[in-house]
Amino acid sequence: MCGRYNIITDAQALVDYFDVLNEIDFSPRYNIAPSQDVPVVRQQDAGRELALLHWGLIPFWAKDEKLKYSMINARADTVHEKPAYREAFKKRRCLIPASGFYEWRKEKGRKQPYNIRLKDTDIFAFAGLWEHWEGPEGEVIDSCSIIVTEANKLIEPIHDRMPVILSTKGYDTWLDPDNHNTNTLRDLLTPYPPAKMECYPVSTVVNNARNEGADLIKEKY
Repeated sequence: MCGRYNIITDAQALVDYFDVLNEIDFSPRYNIAPSQDVPVVRQQDAGRELALLHWGLIPFWAKDEKLKYSMINARADTVHEKPAYREAFKKRRCLIPASGFYEWRKEKGRKQPYNIRLKDTDIFAFAGLWEHWEGPEGEVIDSCSIIVTEANKLIEPIHDRMPVILSTKGYDTWLDPDNHNTNTLRDLLTPYPPAKMECYPVSTVVNNARNEGADLIKEKY
């Protein structure tokens, strides 16, 4: 599962790293939680664009928006066949920028949060799906979900699942809306190499999604 993450870079860094055509109003975030609007990179006819989407996917066929609070993650092993994600997997895949993510491990009777990140960069991307929903009263919501897979050896002691982190060479394949090769796409949904990652304990202040700031990613000794 991935239920909280951070992006510690600004909007211009996202534009440059993902080679997108537009800018968005975005400042570093240290405690991104479900139901918030998050930066997403998706492919349009003219090229890649950055957009702010609701985190919690609403299937296009949903009668109301209640599902947006529960569908924050899609499992890599079933994402291609589950009704809620099947069409988005075929046609509406996206990159969800991140700098790190949080997981909690039970230690001495309480849950200790950990910040998990890549060793060599402050920007990477989760594999994501996005969807366009229109409600009966004219409401329009573009939403997204993060794909999760089995944990690698680094994450395993903390949690049994982790978000799919795509390598940069997989970005074009994942974003291509004309790529319907299920096997090729599913081959990208693997645990990231643990040797390229690191994790460390942080303050339990991060437990409250209303808390923000750079102190949240400082190592707790």
